[in-house]
Amino acid sequence: MNSSLRLIATGGTFDKIYLPQNGLLGFTETCLPALLAQARLEPQTTLEVAMLVDSLDMTPAQRAQLVARCQSASESQLVIIHGTDTMIESAGAIAQALASEGAQRTIVLTGAMVPARIEGSDALFNLGFALAAARLLPGGVWIAMHGTIWPWDGVQKNRSAGRFEARERSLL
Repeated sequence: MNSSLRLIATGGTFDKIYLPQNGLLGFTETCLPALLAQARLEPQTTLEVAMLVDSLDMTPAQRAQLVARCQSASESQLVIIHGTDTMIESAGAIAQALASEGAQRTIVLTGAMVPARIEGSDALFNLGFALAAARLLPGGVWIAMHGTIWPWDGVQKNRSAGRFEARERSLL
């Protein structure tokens, strides 16, 4: 396993655009090559477009495909662009697979509440933050959103507030 970094795109709000044909948000192609060029990353990051789907529409087969891509990646550091609604579910599937194979990878999932192509988006900040986190964090599966990092099983999405926050833990 090499120590370079791989970026895997799955879609989510991050990559959505306005489609005037039907007046909805949807997908055509990822905006990540342009954002990576703008960021001037050194060393270069490998970009893999796994799929472009809304995470609420991600099927179990697509989630399994994402897990398989993580398992087969030669890099030890991965950043996954993912829709925020089921990001934690995918992170759990990835964590379970990595635990069973004993791999020591650092995998960071991030996304956006506003599409990257829309002014005022949080996408570029979250991307840069996740890339830095993947290079600095120890092995494990992490969620990085809005300047905060959580272990995948220590976070929840607060839909009404439009943010991620620490998950309340039971004392039992």
